[in-house]
Amino acid sequence: MKTEARHAVCSGSFDPVTYGHLDIISRTAELYDHVWVAVFLNNSKKTMFTAEERVELLEETTADLPNVHVATFQGLVVDFCKQRQIGVIVRGVRAVSDFDYELQMAQMNYGLAGVETVFMPTNPLYSFLSSSLVKDAAKWGGDISAHVPDTVATRLIERFSTE
Repeated sequence: MKTEARHAVCSGSFDPVTYGHLDIISRTAELYDHVWVAVFLNNSKKTMFTAEERVELLEETTADLPNVHVATFQGLVVDFCKQRQIGVIVRGVRAVSDFDYELQMAQMNYGLAGVETVFMPTNPLYSFLSSSLVKDAAKWGGDISAHVPDTVATRLIERFSTE
């Protein structure tokens, strides 16, 4: 019996990608045949890195995961899923507050397009980690090496040194 390839998506702004993001992406890559990392484009949100830079950083940091693909999207994640026949959105959940928000989104996504959401608890090492905290720490010269890959840390340091 032939089975269809299983596809999942991990979506977000990834500004910048952290070890927390990479943990969820790599764990998802172990469970699904193809994982799409969908970088959200939102013109009303000011990001530190351009969409192209975020894609580049994600491609670099997931290069060891052959079943991971990176793309940008604008609009609804369920539309991204429909275009690529993806039936599952995987979301990392750090705390109850994340779950409250993510559950509402999951129910909306299912209602809009029948796309399921799988909640993956974050690794406790990264339960406090967010891109915003990393940027704040980097801005003030904090050591972010435990929170982001070297290539991301270098880019953050460069970005803040030119401000």
